[in-house]
Amino acid sequence: MTKTFASLIAVSMAVAGCTSTGSADGKRPMTNTEKGAIIGAVGGAVVGAAVTKKRAKGALIGAVGGGLAGAAVGNYMDRQKQDLEKSLKSERDSGNVSIQKVSDDLMKITMTSQTAFDVGQADIKPGFRTTMDKLADVVVRYGKTSLTVVGHTDAEGTQENNQALSQRRAQAVVDYLESKNVNPTRLAAVGKGETEPVADNKTEAGRRANRRVEILVEPVRAE
Repeated sequence: MTKTFASLIAVSMAVAGCTSTGSADGKRPMTNTEKGAIIGAVGGAVVGAAVTKKRAKGALIGAVGGGLAGAAVGNYMDRQKQDLEKSLKSERDSGNVSIQKVSDDLMKITMTSQTAFDVGQADIKPGFRTTMDKLADVVVRYGKTSLTVVGHTDAEGTQENNQALSQRRAQAVVDYLESKNVNPTRLAAVGKGETEPVADNKTEAGRRANRRVEILVEPVRAE
């Protein structure tokens, strides 16, 4: 947890510097998409840390057969990321899935809603289940992690409906992973509604980017 929050502080400082002076190279102002990507990473890390803190650590460590410690954490997460990238290569190439290492303690897998869900619906599309199966296969093999599934929407409709929809979508992903033998103790679902956009909701492209499900993958630490 300490390392996670240290990473948050570092990223937050980067956000403050970039948004006040422009892009990271200082040559132009940051676009809304760039700002959203950084802010989304910080927001995702905060959600993951908060949910992990609420979990009963002893039960989680017991469920995964013992936690990770020391240098094993970074190596474990790197190998998992490599296997995910290999397994989901076609989805990554088509832009339907992205895999991002936020820190040694956090990896974020993002799924676009246009491929995973119909508009306004929370049932995983049949055509996306093959992707979910690939994801589940890797997640089961790397059992010493916890997964927080976070649903997001665009700003169309009411905040209440968007919040409920994002929660249902996150829960649908959790339920699917559980049906594929992912230990339920490792899983949590969180709905964020329209509160954490990564792009401009005034454009269709922006709304499409904001309609997403993120899976925050964190190591279960022994200490």
